[in-house]
Amino acid sequence: VQLQASGGGYAQPGGSLRLSCTASGFGMRYYDIGWFRQAPGKEREELSCIEGSSGATYYADSVKGRFTISRDDADNTVYLRMNSLNTDDTAVYYCARGCSNSAAYWGRGTQVTVSS
Repeated sequence: VQLQASGGGYAQPGGSLRLSCTASGFGMRYYDIGWFRQAPGKEREELSCIEGSSGATYYADSVKGRFTISRDDADNTVYLRMNSLNTDDTAVYYCARGCSNSAAYWGRGTQVTVSS
Protein backbone atom coordinates (compact mmCIF):
# COMPACT_ATOMS: atom_id res chain seq x y z
CA VAL A 1 0.00 0.00 0.00
CA GLN A 2 1.42 3.33 -1.05
CA LEU A 3 0.05 6.84 -1.41
CA GLN A 4 1.71 9.85 -2.93
CA ALA A 5 0.59 13.45 -2.66
CA SER A 6 1.63 15.88 -5.36
CA GLY A 7 0.68 19.19 -6.88
CA GLY A 8 1.92 21.52 -4.21
CA GLY A 9 3.85 24.66 -4.94
CA TYR A 10 3.56 28.40 -4.66
CA ALA A 11 0.40 30.44 -4.92
CA GLN A 12 -0.51 34.03 -4.31
CA PRO A 13 -3.25 34.92 -1.85
CA GLY A 14 -6.55 34.37 -3.57
CA GLY A 15 -5.03 31.82 -5.90
CA SER A 16 -5.73 28.15 -6.45
CA LEU A 17 -3.93 24.84 -6.51
CA ARG A 18 -5.02 21.28 -7.09
CA LEU A 19 -3.40 18.50 -5.14
CA SER A 20 -3.45 14.88 -6.27
CA CYS A 21 -3.22 11.76 -4.16
CA THR A 22 -2.39 8.65 -6.13
CA ALA A 23 -2.43 5.17 -4.67
CA SER A 24 -1.02 1.78 -5.44
CA GLY A 25 -1.80 -1.52 -3.87
CA PHE A 26 -5.45 -0.82 -3.24
CA GLY A 27 -8.48 0.75 -4.84
CA MET A 28 -9.22 4.14 -3.34
CA ARG A 29 -12.94 3.77 -3.97
CA TYR A 30 -13.08 1.06 -1.32
CA TYR A 31 -11.56 3.16 1.46
CA ASP A 32 -12.04 6.50 3.11
CA ILE A 33 -9.34 8.88 1.93
CA GLY A 34 -8.40 11.97 3.88
CA TRP A 35 -6.40 15.13 3.28
CA PHE A 36 -4.45 16.68 6.12
CA ARG A 37 -1.91 19.43 6.56
CA GLN A 38 0.71 20.44 9.04
CA ALA A 39 2.10 23.92 9.33
CA PRO A 40 5.37 24.66 11.12
CA GLY A 41 4.89 24.58 14.87
CA LYS A 42 1.32 23.36 14.60
CA GLU A 43 -0.39 20.03 14.97
CA ARG A 44 -1.52 18.08 11.96
CA GLU A 45 -4.98 19.20 10.93
CA GLU A 46 -7.65 17.11 9.27
CA LEU A 47 -9.04 18.97 6.26
CA SER A 48 -11.32 16.78 4.23
CA CYS A 49 -12.49 13.23 3.73
CA ILE A 50 -14.19 11.29 1.00
CA GLU A 51 -15.90 8.07 2.01
CA GLY A 52 -15.06 5.03 -0.03
CA SER A 53 -18.46 3.43 0.07
CA SER A 54 -20.73 6.39 -0.49
CA GLY A 55 -18.46 9.07 -1.87
CA ALA A 56 -19.77 11.41 0.81
CA THR A 57 -17.45 14.30 1.54
CA TYR A 58 -16.60 16.19 4.70
CA TYR A 59 -14.65 19.36 5.36
CA ALA A 60 -13.09 21.13 8.28
CA ASP A 61 -14.56 24.52 9.01
CA SER A 62 -11.24 26.13 8.10
CA VAL A 63 -11.53 25.02 4.47
CA LYS A 64 -15.27 24.58 3.94
CA GLY A 65 -16.42 26.48 0.88
CA ARG A 66 -12.88 26.89 -0.43
CA PHE A 67 -11.57 23.35 -0.83
CA THR A 68 -13.20 20.53 -2.76
CA ILE A 69 -12.30 16.86 -2.50
CA SER A 70 -13.06 14.52 -5.38
CA ARG A 71 -12.13 11.10 -6.63
CA ASP A 72 -11.39 9.64 -10.05
CA ASP A 73 -11.89 5.90 -9.82
CA ALA A 74 -10.44 5.24 -13.26
CA ASP A 75 -7.15 6.89 -12.28
CA ASN A 76 -7.30 5.73 -8.66
CA THR A 77 -6.67 9.30 -7.60
CA VAL A 78 -8.20 11.63 -5.05
CA TYR A 79 -7.92 15.36 -5.63
CA LEU A 80 -8.10 18.39 -3.41
CA ARG A 81 -8.98 21.55 -5.24
CA MET A 82 -7.99 24.56 -3.17
CA ASN A 83 -9.40 27.97 -4.00
CA SER A 84 -9.17 31.35 -2.32
CA LEU A 85 -5.88 30.42 -0.74
CA ASN A 86 -4.48 32.57 2.03
CA THR A 87 -1.23 32.61 3.95
CA ASP A 88 -2.75 30.44 6.70
CA ASP A 89 -2.98 27.63 4.15
CA THR A 90 0.81 27.38 3.97
CA ALA A 91 1.69 23.89 5.16
CA VAL A 92 2.80 20.44 4.12
CA TYR A 93 -0.22 18.58 2.80
CA TYR A 94 -0.69 14.84 3.19
CA CYS A 95 -3.16 12.27 2.07
CA ALA A 96 -3.94 9.12 3.97
CA ARG A 97 -6.01 6.00 3.78
CA GLY A 98 -8.37 6.90 6.52
CA CYS A 99 -9.87 10.09 7.79
CA SER A 100 -8.30 10.52 11.17
CA ASN A 101 -4.83 11.17 12.49
CA SER A 102 -4.64 7.49 13.38
CA ALA A 103 -4.85 6.44 9.71
CA ALA A 104 -2.58 3.50 8.98
CA TYR A 105 -1.17 4.59 5.64
CA TRP A 106 0.18 8.00 4.74
CA GLY A 107 1.68 9.48 1.63
CA ARG A 108 4.69 11.70 1.56
CA GLY A 109 3.60 15.27 1.84
CA THR A 110 3.63 18.08 -0.67
CA GLN A 111 4.51 21.63 0.30
CA VAL A 112 2.04 24.43 -0.32
CA THR A 113 3.27 27.97 0.14
CA VAL A 114 0.92 30.92 -0.15
CA SER A 115 2.73 34.20 -0.34
CA SER A 116 2.58 37.49 -2.16
